Amino acid sequence: MEPCEDLNPDTDDLPLRANTNHILVRHYVLDLTAHFDRKVISGSIVLFLEPCTGEDDSAGNGEYDFTLVLDCCDLDVSKVEEVNVSAVPALSSLLTEVPSKKSEVISENQQAAQIQALISLPSARWRQKFQLFLQCSRSPGLQDDGSLHFHNDRWSLQVRKRGVTSRQEFPRALRICYETRPTGGSVRWTKDQDDRVCVYTAGSPINNRALFPCQEPPVAMSTWQATVRAPSECVVLMSGEEPAVPTEDWDSHFLLWNYYVTMPMPASTFTLAVGHWLQVTPEIPPAVEKGVNDRMQYGETAKLRTNVMHVSGLGSSSGEAEKGSPRPTGSGDQTTRTLSNSSLEEEKRSVTDYSGTVDDGISCSHGDYPCRFTEKLAWSQRVIPHRVFSPVCLLRKAQMGVLKLLPPCLAAAHTVLGVHPFPRLDVLIVPAGFSSLGMASPHIIFLSQSVLYAGSHESAVNSLSLCGSRICHEIAHSWFGLVIGARDWTEEWISEGFATCLEDIIWAQAQQLSLQEAKEQFDLKALLRWRRLLDESQNSKEELQILRPNMEKTGQLSASGSSTVKHALNPDKTFMQVHYLKGYFLLRFLASQIGEQQFTGFCRRFVKKYHGQLVLSQDFLQMLLMNFPCMERKGLTLSAIYADWLDRPGIPEWLHERSAVWSQARLVEEVKAEVAKWILLSQSHHGKKGRKRKKTEPKVISKELTSDQLVMLLELLLEESELSAALIRVLEKTYSLQSQDAEVRHRWCELVVKHAYTRAYRDVEHFLIHDQAMGVYLYGELMVQEDPKQQALARRCLSLVAEEMDQSARRVVEEMVL
Repeated sequence: MEPCEDLNPDTDDLPLRANTNHILVRHYVLDLTAHFDRKVISGSIVLFLEPCTGEDDSAGNGEYDFTLVLDCCDLDVSKVEEVNVSAVPALSSLLTEVPSKKSEVISENQQAAQIQALISLPSARWRQKFQLFLQCSRSPGLQDDGSLHFHNDRWSLQVRKRGVTSRQEFPRALRICYETRPTGGSVRWTKDQDDRVCVYTAGSPINNRALFPCQEPPVAMSTWQATVRAPSECVVLMSGEEPAVPTEDWDSHFLLWNYYVTMPMPASTFTLAVGHWLQVTPEIPPAVEKGVNDRMQYGETAKLRTNVMHVSGLGSSSGEAEKGSPRPTGSGDQTTRTLSNSSLEEEKRSVTDYSGTVDDGISCSHGDYPCRFTEKLAWSQRVIPHRVFSPVCLLRKAQMGVLKLLPPCLAAAHTVLGVHPFPRLDVLIVPAGFSSLGMASPHIIFLSQSVLYAGSHESAVNSLSLCGSRICHEIAHSWFGLVIGARDWTEEWISEGFATCLEDIIWAQAQQLSLQEAKEQFDLKALLRWRRLLDESQNSKEELQILRPNMEKTGQLSASGSSTVKHALNPDKTFMQVHYLKGYFLLRFLASQIGEQQFTGFCRRFVKKYHGQLVLSQDFLQMLLMNFPCMERKGLTLSAIYADWLDRPGIPEWLHERSAVWSQARLVEEVKAEVAKWILLSQSHHGKKGRKRKKTEPKVISKELTSDQLVMLLELLLEESELSAALIRVLEKTYSLQSQDAEVRHRWCELVVKHAYTRAYRDVEHFLIHDQAMGVYLYGELMVQEDPKQQALARRCLSLVAEEMDQSARRVVEEMVL
């Protein structure tokens, strides 16, 4: 085994310690219990292993005991044992049914041969395969010398069997008994918006190693199945292929929830949420509606929840629980001008026609698993089954926004990218302390409450833009980030750049915009992102701005398979958007060279070829250059793209030039005209000095602006050194800024802080408490002004939310404030 490479506490790289070049986990079986009283998850995980073969077949074999290294952190491991799979009679028959590719290696070991035969079962028999995995996981440990030696260090769990020096002789089925810690980095124990305890995987920089011992490098793709015990009043949501039907446990206070995945995925994609959420329905039950309207206290809400469990289809132990068919969902009516007239049943085609990009057939290049890309029915399924879950107090907002937007957004994604990679989708409105606006995993999306509209039902139309575009962003990750993943985690632009670029295309399709309307919307969004990237490039370390930090070493591993992820533990990086923005602009640049329609069609072809696989930047770029040889004639070679976009900090020259074009777009010119009115009004109002004149508010005739235009308007006004309090007050009333989406309200809060507009400090406080995913750097603006009232406001807000904040966000904010 290679020497331990634990990190120096002063560095910010994340180690991936698993020796994936020696041995791989092919399947996990988890048996977990959520203990809400102690805020821990306990249980066991069974690993089914397969030794690697290749040129370095002798690696991992020698005079010392072979060691299995798993990524592990903040877990209390009590026992590791070899599972006696010979106790499962059905395994013996597999040896004659399934020819093993490695029979010559494992013929001496009956248990190894049985596990190898089980792993080798074809995807057509996946149900039998998973049933056998489950039976094996419940088998006892070996009686003689079944316990294995294990050792924990900061980042790993190391397991060995005395006297076994070869990975081929190492046990193929291990059971690890363990318990998480309340403060472990992979899961968040917190309270939801109804003040009820919940737990969920928060997308931590350390991924899932503090939830279960695993192999975290992306190359270690595996299938899994899980049983989770949770209190009967809770719902358990996971990244599984079918919605679970809860069943009774021997303890009447608990229910069992079972999930599985048949597509091999990295362990980091495993997602879990356990809480007291309700399913959002098109019609909210009267009992729930009354509870929301009355703003019931904790005890009353708990009683209400128990009474409506059967209405929402959750928590029942009498066989009436959710049966797997999602409830009817809204079709997107009353959202925007274009969405209100859409009918998914009629399958109307928008002005943007992607019909020329449809694939007639497909041959998969990935390993054997039940793939939706080969199913004809999947290709015609525009809207996959979906559900939305929310705390009681946000049911109405989740219904007005997420539930009604999901069908048109899913249909638009299908139009743009083709078959949905996953058969279903759950969406959960997560607690306020969630550190981002959204997080996509297989079959489930976490959304921040910040994407929900802030005002009355009447103001929802303009406030749905953020919700709709964010839903499209997370849906896009199904293709880029999940079914196609980055082979090297430092190349996260492959996931985030594509999702940001496709978010605009999918959202425009969902709105059924014309080509001209879509272009105008794209240009406005591009200018806003350009301003954000320019600001970030000027105020962040250059080393964090590089999209391919490992450069020519990208994708390389050590002899054992271990590696590090550069800057993954840097808290500042968590809140940077360079991988989103610079990656997005790279794709915009490439699309400008070949045409928008051709670029979207190429993305479909790329998905067709690489779905179910891991890729590097070069895989996408080389295929693009081969498909469009005209690009090389323009001097666009692979090395040139690396040099300009991926391997150095800063902003490419094309972006500087293109931003001038975006600045003259029609929607931007409309904003500039409005800004000019406000500045002129401010100047004229400052000039009135009459002592005894009655105070009058300045008047302005304003044009109705979209949410993105309002963001631009406020950003331009933020560049003004002086704005009167009277003008700011009129600005607030004119555009109903308190009722706009979170992006608009964020700029409004910045304006309030800059000009010390004390009458709206309540808006700043509300934003810092309820929009934690976006408020981190607002704390810095409050502190940098050196205004005692503003600094006191920052400290008060931090004290109110510190316990529920994301750990990375809390560290960053405490450095600013304390």
